[in-house]
Amino acid sequence: MRSQRPQAPTTPHAFVNFNARRREGLSLVSRRGMLKTGFVGIAGLTLPALLKNRAEAAAAGKPIGGKSVILLWMAGGPSHIDTWDPKPTRPIENRGPFGVIQTKLPGVQICEHLPKQAAMLDKFTILRSVDARNSSHQPNMVFQSGNLEATPRTNPKGDMYPAIGSIVAKHHGANSPGMPPYVAFQTDKTHVGYSGYLGKQYDPFIAQQAAKLPIYTNVGVDTGQVGGANLFDLPLGLSQDRIYDRRSLLNQFDRLQSDLDRQGSMNALDTYSQQAVDMVLGSRAREAFDITREPQPTRDRFGDHLWCQEALMARRLVEAGASFVTLDLSYHRASGTWDNHGDNIPPYGGIKNGLGPLLPLFDHLITTLVTDLEERGLLDDCLVIAMGEFGRSPQIGTQGSTDGRNHWPVVMSMCLAGGGYRHGQVVGASESDGGQIADRPVTPGDLAATIYRHMGVPLDTTYEDERGRPRYAVQNNGQPLHELG
Repeated sequence: MRSQRPQAPTTPHAFVNFNARRREGLSLVSRRGMLKTGFVGIAGLTLPALLKNRAEAAAAGKPIGGKSVILLWMAGGPSHIDTWDPKPTRPIENRGPFGVIQTKLPGVQICEHLPKQAAMLDKFTILRSVDARNSSHQPNMVFQSGNLEATPRTNPKGDMYPAIGSIVAKHHGANSPGMPPYVAFQTDKTHVGYSGYLGKQYDPFIAQQAAKLPIYTNVGVDTGQVGGANLFDLPLGLSQDRIYDRRSLLNQFDRLQSDLDRQGSMNALDTYSQQAVDMVLGSRAREAFDITREPQPTRDRFGDHLWCQEALMARRLVEAGASFVTLDLSYHRASGTWDNHGDNIPPYGGIKNGLGPLLPLFDHLITTLVTDLEERGLLDDCLVIAMGEFGRSPQIGTQGSTDGRNHWPVVMSMCLAGGGYRHGQVVGASESDGGQIADRPVTPGDLAATIYRHMGVPLDTTYEDERGRPRYAVQNNGQPLHELG
């Protein structure tokens, strides 16, 4: 039986569009500001502006359907040679300690510790030629933003380039009212992409604020405790009726201004603000974050592990209407659990002792998630992506270890499933030792363009930087992966 341990919210909400301290024509500043500020604390999932954008997009005939993305972020950089791009005929100091297994695709082999994925590789596309140059980690968001300049370690403005999830939140929005568009299960803020120039209203909604999840140590030990899940608890003495009373009073002030507003925008704000209240008081989001509502056989299939519970919750979230969900697959808050430098550097570990225990868990997680999405008729609309920041060095034994590998941004592998695309293929190749790209380079811009095409976001979408200059969301001539169809 787990004991409940309260946790402080991991990130503040930002509701800039409510302008709680700003004069707006005929208004009573102190009273109205108080009401607005109180209301902001209630609308904890998204902005009325987001709902307004969704309505305007629908009126303009823009695609705003039920497409979604689940990003499995393998923080730290998984070794491509020891996962999806094995080199079984190479010397041990190159190929590493693992064997290989034949997959469902003739002639294609992957790591022996991924047998479930091997058996259903017809559902996946493996990319073996991803160009990860410029990408580092903690913090680094090159692949989560699709922008080579998103490198806060070397670029003072590197954290200002919006995450792909934030672009989706602004230009696609949630698929259902009452749901946040961009959600992240976050171990550390440096592992997840934020909104940057777009404004904090497009930051990810941090799922731990609304979900009861087991607490693990930074080396992956289940403490038996549960944290989070206090967002939907109303403050003491604040009932749903009182919330609506506040909303009614705010409406009275707004009517003073709406009489002067010939364009009707104030009436629209009333509508979208009301929907924002309903997000918290309604049941959609609350139920989506409540894993106990899932049938026990499905919960048993996913299992009790923290990451597997997050994967099940990610499916529940996209099913309920979230558009982009990121899972930070890391136990600790430093560079990431997949940063397997060496067996003498806990908690990272080398390949055998560090990466070895992660692979069966990941194998179960990703195959269970894809199978569950398919069984529920969601897989064609949901694009599943698994990747980290870069690959690992071809030579093992780094930093005095037995079989550790260093960072290797020259080439990495990743995998995709779902989205209604053509799968059952391997795209690109690395050279015989896995050290260089041999064929078909895939860039961060290509990945971003692929996601935006899936989500109906125009590839020429721009945003403004701090000087008001337009910047393209798709950088470096990125193009959707044509192999996916």
